[in-house]
Parts: sequence; C-alpha cells; structure tokens
Amino acid sequence: MRVLVVEDQAELADSVARVLRREGMAVDVSYDGDDAHKRLFVVDYDVVVLDRDIPGMHGDDLCGELASGARQTRVLMLTASGTIADRVAGLSLGADDYLPKPFAFAELVARIRALGRRAQPPTPPILVHGDLRLDPAGRVATRAGMRLPLAPKELAVLEYLLAARGRVVSAEELLERVWDEEADPFTTTVKATINRLRSKLGPPPLIETIPREGYRI
Repeated sequence: MRVLVVEDQAELADSVARVLRREGMAVDVSYDGDDAHKRLFVVDYDVVVLDRDIPGMHGDDLCGELASGARQTRVLMLTASGTIADRVAGLSLGADDYLPKPFAFAELVARIRALGRRAQPPTPPILVHGDLRLDPAGRVATRAGMRLPLAPKELAVLEYLLAARGRVVSAEELLERVWDEEADPFTTTVKATINRLRSKLGPPPLIETIPREGYRI
C-alpha cells in the first residue's frame, strides 16, 4: 500500500511514517499542503493521511480536490478538532474517514488498512492461493500450515502479487507500490526481494517470471 502522510508537526509525521513502514506500507511524508499537492500529481497513492490545519494549501482544499477527481485515493483526515460538528464538516469535504488527535497508532493502522482495501478492487481480508495463506492485517503468511519467516518488504510483495489475482505485475509497478520515493528506480531491489521470497516460500514454486513483463502468482 502506498501512503502519503501530510502533517506539519514533523515529529508526529515521522513517527506515523515509521509505524506504517513497520507494517509493510510504502510511505512518503509532506510537511505542508503545497508539497503534498505536487506529490499527488506524480504518485497514485492508495491512502492520504491528511491533517486539516497545514501551511500552504489548506487541508480542506486538498481534500476537496482529491474528492472531486477521478482517482480512487482515500483520505483519512487527522485533526485536533474532535467535535461532532468538526467530524461532519471533514466528511462533508470528501474525507473517507476522520480520526481526532490524540490517537492510538494501532487504530490508525487499522483504519488505513480498511481504506486501502476500498481504494483498489476489493480484496478479501485473508489472501489464499493453494496452500499459501496471507493475513495482511496480522502480517502473517503460512504455507501448508507452517508460518513463513518473511521480512516486511517480502510480505508486502507477496500481498501485492496475491491481490493481483494472476495478473502480471512489472518490477516497475512493484517498486512504485511497495517501496517509497527513496527507492532507486535503477536498483535490483525488486529482483533480490523476489528471489528471497521464492526461497522462503519453498517448493513447488509459486512466483512465475514472465520475460520482459514481470511476475505473477
């Protein structure tokens, strides 16, 4: 899942990003509305975690623009204004969910995952292919009943391939959806991660390489 965190309190924004990355999400951070607006023209995010009161382009205007566009990006609005009237106002602007500060990180993660499932073609909460089973929320993958010792990016790649339901996924798409903006587009990270994942999944092989196209399960 590709997430943009828009929050002008740098310490909070960086803490949220760290938590989401530990959950296997690819996270970019903007500290003002103008920077976020530019990023949204470049990257097709699944979820935007948006503080209403940010410098530059106001969070309300950014939310309204996202809601009026053709993208399926979902907006989770964060704000210190937690009254019922404030929540209604935020949702009326086009936000998909609203979480007042202070909040528990566990609840934030759960809400982002729920929105992420709505931002793309619906996927079941548990992904299954043969004897392979993946629980994205629990970050647990098993094969033939045995838990697989997968690293966060390996879990994220496996989740994306399973959610693709047999569609061929290019290395470029994996790099964009699973890694954040710090990833080098010329790196062999995707190939190396696929190789490690194949090794941990064991026989018979599940991940197929389609020459000059990408990978699929």
